[in-house]
Amino acid sequence: MYHGDDYSLDVTQARAQAASAFLAKVFNRMAAGLALTGITALAVVRSPAALQFIFGNRFVFYGLLVVELGLVVYLSARVAKMAATTATTLFLLYAVLNGVTLSSILLLYTGTSIAATFFVTAGMFGAMAIYGAVTKKDLSSWGSFLFMGLIGVVIAGLVNIFLQSPMVSWVMSGIGVIVFTGLTAYDVQKIRSLGAGAMMGDGEAGLRKGAILGALTLYLDFVNLFLMLLRFLGDRR
Repeated sequence: MYHGDDYSLDVTQARAQAASAFLAKVFNRMAAGLALTGITALAVVRSPAALQFIFGNRFVFYGLLVVELGLVVYLSARVAKMAATTATTLFLLYAVLNGVTLSSILLLYTGTSIAATFFVTAGMFGAMAIYGAVTKKDLSSWGSFLFMGLIGVVIAGLVNIFLQSPMVSWVMSGIGVIVFTGLTAYDVQKIRSLGAGAMMGDGEAGLRKGAILGALTLYLDFVNLFLMLLRFLGDRR
């Protein structure tokens, strides 16, 4: 005889398996994006012509930053309406552009300190990602607090462009580390819930688009956490 409890258990297990499989897709795409960013940054640094073109003209560098921002906004807002292949292409394009602009840190900081900061970031990110994936606590209440902290970091960063205050930069970085550490757990739990429930559309295409959006979210969390930690751990050349 088939009992209702057995059915509920089967559904729960199916949702857990779907969430785990979806998270694996998200992390694989995120890792691919990070690898592409790193490879691009190294390629730019090793090319004097590329360095001169990108950093020899402020308009080129800031133009790339504007394009990056536009890509993130467009992909986040339109991913559900575009083809899965298009979403993947735009994500990879963003990773490449980010590698181009982030190549500047390879010129400012020593390779040893960059590598050490990367491993520290990976450890912190991994710990919070695991927490977000396995905790039974509902982290949705963190959302508004973390969002306010993120807005504060952005505003402080814009103001400090004009102030050029080391103290403001340090405080902003400290808050940023807290914000992006928290966002990692919050976003992983949210992405896992998405994987266990309804996808962004039907079938494999919907899964792929959802995975790309999740990968972009976690990619941004990782990169920003890395940059904030680099201000504390990085040794300038």
